Amino acid sequence: MCMVIFAPLFAIFAFATCGGYSGELHLSVDCANKSESDLNIDIAFAYPFRLHQVNFDAPTCEGKRREKLSLIGDFSSSAEFFVTIAVFAFLYSLAATVVYIFFQNKYRENNRGPLIDFIVTVVFSFLWLVSSSAWAKGLSDVKIATDPEEVLLLMSACKQQSNKCLPVRSPVMSSLNTSVVFGFLNFILWAGNIWFVFKETGWHSSGQRHAQDTMEKQSSSYNQGGYNQDSYGPAGGYNQPGSYGQVGEYGQSQSYGQSGPTSFANQI
Repeated sequence: MCMVIFAPLFAIFAFATCGGYSGELHLSVDCANKSESDLNIDIAFAYPFRLHQVNFDAPTCEGKRREKLSLIGDFSSSAEFFVTIAVFAFLYSLAATVVYIFFQNKYRENNRGPLIDFIVTVVFSFLWLVSSSAWAKGLSDVKIATDPEEVLLLMSACKQQSNKCLPVRSPVMSSLNTSVVFGFLNFILWAGNIWFVFKETGWHSSGQRHAQDTMEKQSSSYNQGGYNQDSYGPAGGYNQPGSYGQVGEYGQSQSYGQSGPTSFANQI
């Protein structure tokens, strides 16, 4: 039930927080000649984070000439891979929910449904782990490439000490951090569901039958073996009325009980 409820919801949060992201950073370049300064340089970027295609103009502080620069890096592969896995996981979990609710008999027919569900669950667990790890690394690189301090180093005007280059505002990355968190939450959710799906398959039931057969064979061997024989019964050596139960020399009325008193009486 947890899988039915949370899997589509977590998948939506994962690809929405990543695929719908757009950020912006602001810089200022204060030239020695104030007329050449630009105190409001806006650089906008968004998913899928092909930063090398993000262009912006910056003053050179050498007259009115401006230079055209671009950010560094292409992190689209990890971001698109993460979003693709999230979308397909959402679609599959949605379809599986419909099957669980409305087609339960077809799902269990010939054990084919549980087997397919088990294999797909294992595959998605692995893909969630790989894609989340790759996107976590990609996000770390995006943060470095869009750091205002790093972007200022690209400008030729900022290499001159007479000019003042300052970061005004850094991009907000909270939604991207949330996407990574939901990526690993999806991995935990899908990996934890492997055991519950495995119990629905014929592999689990056959394993239980094999274990029951083994226990029955062991119990029958104990019943037929030496632990249940009559060696400890009435005819065995431990339960026979042997020397401890017969009236032996310690229990008979022999010389210890008769000869002493008789001879003493005759002497009197």
